[in-house]
Amino acid sequence: MTTSFQELGLIPDLLETLATLNYAHPTSIQEQAIPPLLAGQDVLGQAQTGTGKTAAFTLPVLQQLSTDGLQMLVLAPTRELAIQVAEAVHRYGNKLGIRVLPIYGGQSYDRQERRLKKGVQVVVGTPGRTLDLIRKGTLNLADIRFVVLDEADEMLKMGFIEDIEAILGATNADTRQTILFSATFSPNIRKLAQKYMRDALHIHIEAEEVTATNIEQRYYMVQNRDKIAAISRILETEAPKNTLVFTRTKIGAAELAEKLTGRGYPAVAIHGDLSQQERERILQRFRDGYSDILVATDVMARGVDIPYMSHVINYDIPQLAIEYVHRIGRTGRAGRSGEAITLITPREKRLLKVIEQYIGRTIDKAKLPSREAVLERRQQQFKEAIIAQMEAFDGDTQDDLLAELFDLGYDPVQIAAALVEQLRSEQVQRPLEEIRSVQEKRERRSRRDRNRDRRTDEAGDGRKSRRKRKYDDTNMVRLVMQVGRSNGIKPGDVVYQIASKSNIPGSVIGAIDIHENATYLDIPKTHVDSVLNKMKKGKFRGQLLKLEMAK
Repeated sequence: MTTSFQELGLIPDLLETLATLNYAHPTSIQEQAIPPLLAGQDVLGQAQTGTGKTAAFTLPVLQQLSTDGLQMLVLAPTRELAIQVAEAVHRYGNKLGIRVLPIYGGQSYDRQERRLKKGVQVVVGTPGRTLDLIRKGTLNLADIRFVVLDEADEMLKMGFIEDIEAILGATNADTRQTILFSATFSPNIRKLAQKYMRDALHIHIEAEEVTATNIEQRYYMVQNRDKIAAISRILETEAPKNTLVFTRTKIGAAELAEKLTGRGYPAVAIHGDLSQQERERILQRFRDGYSDILVATDVMARGVDIPYMSHVINYDIPQLAIEYVHRIGRTGRAGRSGEAITLITPREKRLLKVIEQYIGRTIDKAKLPSREAVLERRQQQFKEAIIAQMEAFDGDTQDDLLAELFDLGYDPVQIAAALVEQLRSEQVQRPLEEIRSVQEKRERRSRRDRNRDRRTDEAGDGRKSRRKRKYDDTNMVRLVMQVGRSNGIKPGDVVYQIASKSNIPGSVIGAIDIHENATYLDIPKTHVDSVLNKMKKGKFRGQLLKLEMAK
């Protein structure tokens, strides 16, 4: 028998809110976590992305909050997730009068401090900004009753362990209920739990697959120059509703949205450079149906809250497998089916294999809709529009022009054929370019070329690892960090640490040379100051990276 939210012990105000949001039954993590959290027990919740973890810890805590004073702190690894959780707290606690404040870097300190002075019951923040406000004396955690570490594994991977411990140290351990939610449960998570939690209940929701089974996943192999033509064919033949398209860079998102709109597919772009107010405006227009396509960067993968998304399209394949999971997790929610489509070039087949290994399943290769299929779809839409117009005709209205044509001796078939021809001539057709075929043989040759290039790169120093990039050397600056092969670092680790900590696209990072005890990397001049500033506390496996200018 299926458990209801009412049986879990939630109060009527929350039950009414959940009914309004069409939450019929609790998920497994919600069913197992809500009762012990209501009973005051520390909880370790382990479940994959998209299983309802936010509601699992938010609902029982909101039920226990009083009307005055800061009582709940949620820590999240990124500002996007902090914003998403804050929105969920506001949504779930609306009938309870809950006031929530997201705090994160990139937003004015003054604005956040003013909100804190006015009074909130819940703060959702990133570790860095939260610790800054504590040290400034504007965020007092003395009376905090609930601390939630959301996506704890991600925070530890990003080097936030010292910040988290400092924040927990600013709370009262004797009166604090500590809640930790994570997709994975590493040894570092265990150490953190043992140190800061009391008799924690460990809830582990076993997942058969990393990605949901109700998401159909497929990929199309195309040359990079044919990507815009390929996505146009997909959009036209499948006519998706609420589509999220991911690009690798902010510039790429803006350019793709502009190109799609120019081709007759209304699209808007959203990325981390936009102000919160502008992002909310764009999202609201998307929710309201003014555009069916939202183009976003990876920074938005966890921050977009759309009730229903039929398609997620990876215009650029992600560099990290976990980002693929986060991206496609935006569709196939609440029991609905979803479509996850990825465009790859022959050189990116290796990235696809890495993703397949990570998610434990094969992603099907599909054939792009043919030119004939697109034209057939257009003909079908044209016919449906005419039929709809005929069905809307009430039969009582007599058009004078038709009467004149009949008087001139034209029969109805002649008139209808002429009108159809006229309508066709007035149609504005979307571009329909030829797409060059990609042969498997060419793909294998490309792979051999990559292997040959790698052997050439490594011939001079067998211990050196390189990450080749096409870039202008004059625009790059060489940096060095005092960790290397002896520490187990790899090029992917360097890209992840720099990109996630400094909030820059991993694709702009140039060559990476890993030596025994040092790693050299090239960064565009425009990003150097930001990277050096953000990486002051960067760590890899607990060791300080010490990123500085190379001599």
